[in-house]
Amino acid sequence: MQEVHGNILGLKQSQLHALRRTYRRRVDPDEVISPELARHLTALSRETNRQVGVLLDRKGDVQAVIVGDARKLTLPDVGRARAGSHRLRGLRLVHTHLDGEPLTRDDHTDLALLRLDLVAALEVGEDGLPGQVHLAHLLPENPQGALWKDERVPSVHELSYDARAGALALEEEFARAQTARRTGGRERAILVGVGGRGRSRAEAEASLAELRELARTAGVEVIDAVLQQRREVDPRTLIGKGKLEDVLLRSMQLMADLIVFDADLSPSQAIHVAEATSLKILDRTQLILDIFAQRAQSADGKLQVELAQLKYLYPRLVGRDDSLSRLAGGIGGRGPGETKLEIDRRRVRDRITQLERRIEALSGSRAVRRKQRNENGLPVLSIVGYTNAGKSTLLNALTGSAVVAEDVLFATLDPTSRRLRFPRDREVIVTDTVGFIRDLPEDLVNAFRATLEELHDADLLLHVVDASDPRLDAQVEAVEKILGGLGLLGVPRVLVFNKIDRLPPGQGEELAHLRDGVAVSAVERRGLEELLARCDRLLWREGRVAFGEAGG
Repeated sequence: MQEVHGNILGLKQSQLHALRRTYRRRVDPDEVISPELARHLTALSRETNRQVGVLLDRKGDVQAVIVGDARKLTLPDVGRARAGSHRLRGLRLVHTHLDGEPLTRDDHTDLALLRLDLVAALEVGEDGLPGQVHLAHLLPENPQGALWKDERVPSVHELSYDARAGALALEEEFARAQTARRTGGRERAILVGVGGRGRSRAEAEASLAELRELARTAGVEVIDAVLQQRREVDPRTLIGKGKLEDVLLRSMQLMADLIVFDADLSPSQAIHVAEATSLKILDRTQLILDIFAQRAQSADGKLQVELAQLKYLYPRLVGRDDSLSRLAGGIGGRGPGETKLEIDRRRVRDRITQLERRIEALSGSRAVRRKQRNENGLPVLSIVGYTNAGKSTLLNALTGSAVVAEDVLFATLDPTSRRLRFPRDREVIVTDTVGFIRDLPEDLVNAFRATLEELHDADLLLHVVDASDPRLDAQVEAVEKILGGLGLLGVPRVLVFNKIDRLPPGQGEELAHLRDGVAVSAVERRGLEELLARCDRLLWREGRVAFGEAGG
């Protein structure tokens, strides 16, 4: 005997029998619902004072009978049959509304999240007969941004919508749109920013803009961005259940592959959000780790990235194969790879220990090389700064090198050293290191300590700032914070305001003057003489390096 789902407590046996007999009924495949079945549902609804509904398949057979309360009903698990990015569920929901109300938010949410063919609500009259019919079906992406189309029909006898043909036509449109979207081959993402908690809306918007740049660097196509202001974060979903549903609805219409949060999700939040969607979920740290995995070229860099990824994933390995499968492959899953993500926690711990030992050995090797270099008596200039501030471009301009310099974040991960001859026959070693970023993941900083140790031997730090970036104050603060964490605030620093070619004439020089820095354009090789003169004064004239060293 077929089951009646939902709120059946307190129903009479006669009412339960009448509900079970609903399974014997059938409607034409092209009908939303037949007048006979509509009268049956509304009569039962009035008698029980509860919403009553059915799930009909495309053959017109009743697949489920559901009973709710006076305000709503909860659908049973409908499985994953036919569900996909361009397929509909193959089921339509028809249910009753006791107070003559139109389709509710819950109705629309069920329609979108379950990808139903359509949802319809029958108004129940005082006499138990069906009244007006409200129905809605999904829409493909459109300029208006509408997710669904609502209609209202005076009675079931005037329903003209072809349920089966309409569903098939929608699937064709979804499939056509998906084919067009897949031509680029890139994953499509919706970004989600979170304001509040001591962060102003302007700060949250700036952070979301930076997340967009991170996504671009990772090779992700950003199709939408959402900012949620909250006084307190939701402990389960970060942004709240209602807002998460809105994001999921938008992701379905835009055919997004993943959602990227501009915050770090706790392990429990990541699980709850993943359970609410079949999409891949990433947070800010995972995106940065993925970029590092893409950009790491040397064996050293790859080891350090793998260590950071495993440390991040370790507390998130909770034995859920289905959630882990969404973490592997594509954006956010590079580096260790799927096989390493799915091993148990003990083996992950062993791998972390092994990597830490190997990186410690690399640190020792670097220390030996630095000692040999220091025996030559050459001062060291280390270039530091926010990512994409133009550090590698400045290194190339100063030394005539051809280090990779791109207009993306974290173009350089592996430390690069070049010799630079000063005008007065003095030489220095110039090193370029990994760029910093706001809220750089702690695991990543720890993993790259072997690389960042190069900075401890620096006689002078060139702190490169993008003078054209309106967020430069926050970026300078972020770099200073990381330098403080590395114990480097005692090393002399020169603020180098780069990219003045993007500013009106004179503005860059004025900015540098106010902050006791040097204005340069590494691309146009402007201001380099003044920069070298400042370095010369700090290194030799003010006693940082002895006059007899480095050929002086």
